[in-house]
Amino acid sequence: MKIIKSKRKTISIEITTDAEVIVRAPKRMSDKAIRNFVEEKRSFIEKNVAKMQERKDSLSDIRTITDIELDELVIQAKRVIPERVKYYAPIVGVEYGRVTIRKQRTRWGSCSTKGNLNFNVALMRAPLEVLDYVVVHELCHRLEMNHSSKFWDNVARVLPEYKTYRKWLKDNGEKVMAEVIGSF
Repeated sequence: MKIIKSKRKTISIEITTDAEVIVRAPKRMSDKAIRNFVEEKRSFIEKNVAKMQERKDSLSDIRTITDIELDELVIQAKRVIPERVKYYAPIVGVEYGRVTIRKQRTRWGSCSTKGNLNFNVALMRAPLEVLDYVVVHELCHRLEMNHSSKFWDNVARVLPEYKTYRKWLKDNGEKVMAEVIGSF
C-alpha cells in the first residue's frame, strides 16, 4: 500500500490496474487516522484488489499485435473511419472538423469543442456496427457536449439499438484494446 499526502481535503483509496492500493490523504491527517480509514474500507479494498488481479490475469494471455499489423490497422482506419463519419454526419445533422486516428489506451473516441474528432485505431478490431456506434456517439457530441438524456436521445434517434453496441464495448473492449495497445 502506498500513501500519498497532499493539499487535499478528503481521503480516498485508489486500486490501480496493477492491483496496487494507493491512499491519498490530506497532509495534516495523522497516520493513525489513515490506518483507521483503511481498516474501515478493508472489505472494499480486498474485493477490488481481487477484481483487478483477476482482470490483469485475464489480459495476460492476450497476444499484442505486431508493429506491422498496427501499421496496417492505421492505414485501414484512416480510410474507413472518415468514410463512416462522412456518412453519419448529415444523419446526425452536424458538421465536424478534423478526423484523427490515434492509438489510445482508454478512449474509443473524443470530440473537441471545435468539432475535431479523434478515434482509436483499435476500433478496427471491433464489428462495424460498434465502430458506427462510436462514430455516432462522437458526432452527437456536436449537439450536446455531455452525456445527458438529450444526448442519448440523439444517439438513439440515429442508432436505436446503440445499447447493444455499447454493451459489446463494455464486454469486449478491454481485450481489444489490450491486443492493439498492449496491456495497461
